[in-house]
Amino acid sequence: MKTYLPKVNVNERKWHVVDANGAVLGRLAVQVANILRGKNKPVFTPHLDAGDFVVVINADKVVLTGKKENEKLFMSYSGWKGGESYRSVAQVRARTPERLILHAVKGMIPKNRLGDRLLTKLKVYKGANHPHAAQQPAALAAAD
Repeated sequence: MKTYLPKVNVNERKWHVVDANGAVLGRLAVQVANILRGKNKPVFTPHLDAGDFVVVINADKVVLTGKKENEKLFMSYSGWKGGESYRSVAQVRARTPERLILHAVKGMIPKNRLGDRLLTKLKVYKGANHPHAAQQPAALAAAD
């Protein structure tokens, strides 16, 4: 008996828009990651890209619970000795609030070539405006 492989039709990919205003970061990231992977579709297969496009707006208004706003740190490393630098959530939010959502979603998708391809379907904007109106994205309720 042969293994059934679903046919993923690239032309039928949908666009979803999610408003992050007041949404909790982790819950929003889970919802976005599931749509990017295609887990909400009956043709989901772990090694295939069957997901849809997601546009996240109002990234600067996303909420973190507990003391994470002050105590959570993002580390980056330059590759040189002593090249570690740490930024708090408040610093990241002030400079590039889109990275908060990108970082959270990136941690929830596979760490391989498939995951890199899935991340290209995620579009994050700090304001309420986005340039994807021509794709007619369907509004998606953010998880509370």
